Order: sequence, then structure tokens, then C-alpha cells
Amino acid sequence: MTTTAAPRKIVLAYSGGLDTSVILPWLKDRYPGVKLVAYAADLGQGKGELDGIEDKARRSGADEVIVEDLRREFAELYCFPMLRAHALYEQDYLLGTSIARPLIAKGQVEAARRTGADAVSHGATGKGNDQVRFELTYMALGPDLKIIAPWKDPSFELTSREAAVDYAARKGVPIAQTKKKIYSRDRNLWHCSHEGAEIEHPDQRASDEVWLMTVPPSRAPDRVETVRVAFRMGNPVAVNGREMRGEQVVETLNEIGGRNAVGQVVMVENRLVGMKSRGAYETPGGTILYEAHKALEQLCIERDTLHFKQQAAIRYAELVYYGQWFHPLREALQSFMDHTQRNVTGEVTVELYKGRATAVSATAERSLYDTKLAGFAMEGYDVTAARGFIDLFGLPMKIAAMQGVH
Repeated sequence: MTTTAAPRKIVLAYSGGLDTSVILPWLKDRYPGVKLVAYAADLGQGKGELDGIEDKARRSGADEVIVEDLRREFAELYCFPMLRAHALYEQDYLLGTSIARPLIAKGQVEAARRTGADAVSHGATGKGNDQVRFELTYMALGPDLKIIAPWKDPSFELTSREAAVDYAARKGVPIAQTKKKIYSRDRNLWHCSHEGAEIEHPDQRASDEVWLMTVPPSRAPDRVETVRVAFRMGNPVAVNGREMRGEQVVETLNEIGGRNAVGQVVMVENRLVGMKSRGAYETPGGTILYEAHKALEQLCIERDTLHFKQQAAIRYAELVYYGQWFHPLREALQSFMDHTQRNVTGEVTVELYKGRATAVSATAERSLYDTKLAGFAMEGYDVTAARGFIDLFGLPMKIAAMQGVH
């Protein structure tokens, strides 16, 4: 449960970014004598993101530093289950930050057990979604642990990024952000999110300089690039005929999609805490996977099941967005989603061109597509059966029309 009681030892979710960099020394000031464990999860942030992070954390006040490589677990046990569900939040967001927070928080709880810590902490603000995602996971997996949330502490004076920049300067903490260009970014294997500066203003265009994983469409090649993705029971297992581990699949598709400007989204979304916010997201590999997966599901899943799955995916996406990854409903929905994937095995060809990813062909081991039935020829199809079906199917509409009810 959330508490203000003084902790003995805190495991802080540490990224090395602005917020967590200043929170380490702040926690030392706030709780004299407290021991701090900086927990950094390698979720595929990219080259250089974690370089020197242990030294930086110790210089900022950490007594212990834990860095864990969770890339494969992130891809195969978090991103791919979400892909099998084909979950999208508000039609556009592929949930890259949302799906990462439960894994980081789970790692923190496990680190707390190993190090004898009695508290966990995060640097998420009191206005965003991440505070919920971290804390719900703490509650689900470590209900006995104290939750230290500095941004909700009345004594926390760093109430803006500008104030945090000044505080970092006073404490001698090296940071990459400045007051002039002050994007808030979260990057992992699945995506990179961007907030702040001109992105916060819906009447302004996001600058081309925002993008890190992808090139702007205007700088993408003037030719189509083709990529083949193979799936086994809904999980991507190979790219262009080469079998790979989960994280390698995503890394490979990120590179291919990135050079073709695939996966860029700028959207206004409804945060869980009630406000609208605007963010820029780039998910190059994930976008290719979703497009390919959709094409294969169209071949392999029966109509009623597919339609119900599409409805359930909306709720599933909300659960992920709301930080309820370890909620019983998400786990129950996952069982349904995975059941639908038993026959989703095959290969899809996707064409990439200046920001577009289009599935152009697909083959499946157990496709439900029958070329004889789908064609214009009537062979094997009793056309007389359609008359009675239509009469019964349309009967309620016919009666309403006869009674003048519209």
C-alpha cells in the first residue's frame, strides 16, 4: 500500500533520465540514512542508453546498482502476448510504454526480495499513466512493500522539468535535457515515445527532429522494400526466412521499418487520469508485425471468433494501458486470445514505402480460405440456399417496414 512512513531501503526504477537522475539525490535528502538500490532494466533502449549507468547512479547517490537484460523476456512474454491479442489503444497506440512498465516493476519487486529492501519507488509524475502502471504492479506482486512516489510527496519541490534541470545542476548530476529542447522520451525494444515542447500543442506539427528510431517519410527511400515475416501460433519466429529469438525479430524489423519511416504516430489520447495528452510514437518493427499478424488472422480465424476477438482486443488494450497487466481479467482474456492463435501459422509478405506497411500476400498452413468458394464460379455452392436464408435473415426488417416502423 502507498505510505509516507520512512523506508529503510528503496529500490528505485532507474533509467538515467532526467526524472530518476534527480530523484536519487532527492531521496537521500528526504529520508536521511536510507539505502538506495538503482534498478535499471535493459529493455532494448538502444546503443549508448545504458552506457555508464552504474557509475552515474552511484555518483547520484545509489548504494547498489542492478542492471538486468530483460530484452528477450520483454519481447516474448510481454510484447508478443499483446501482439497475439492484436491490442491497440484508441486505434493507433501500440502500447510500447504501457507494456514495459509492468515488467520493470516486476523486476523491482524481485530485486527488493533479493536485497532486503522494504520499499519500491518510481519517477513517474502525478499527472501521467506510468504512476498507475508501476504502483498497480507493486500492489499485485509485492503488496507488503512501501511505495515511494516522490512526485506525489507534498515536499517534492521539483514540480517541473525546468526545476529538475536546475536541481541536477546544483547536485552535479549529468543530464542530456536542456530547457531549450526538453522532450521527455521513453525508448525500449518495442518503441520510442516523445512528449513535451511543440508536441504538447495540437495546433503544431511535430518536428522531423523528434524521431529517433525512424527517418521522416521525406527522407525514406523512393523505392518499395519487401520483408517476409513467419509466424507460429501467432508468434513471429522468422524474418526473411531466418529464424530468430523474439528480441532479434523486433530488432531486425525495427531497422528495416526505421529506414522506411514506418510506425510514426502523432496522436491525442485519453489518459487514465482523465486528461487528454498528445504524444509522438514510433514503433517500426511492431507496426510491421501488427500488419502481418492481421493478414494471417484474416486467413486463419473463423468469422464469429475473429469478430469477437476484435471486440475483446479493445478491452485488452485498455487493461494494458491502465497498468492492469497482472489483473485476472487480462490473464483470462489472454487465455482466450491464445486459444484463437492455434492455427495462426504461416508467412506474410509486407511492402514498406515511405511510412506505409502493407501486407500484400500471405500463406497459412491451415488457411480457411477456399479459392473455389471465394471465386465467381458457382461450382460446389448451392445458390438456391441463399434465398431462404435471406428471407429469414431479413424478416424482422420486412415486418418493421410493413408496420411503418423505421
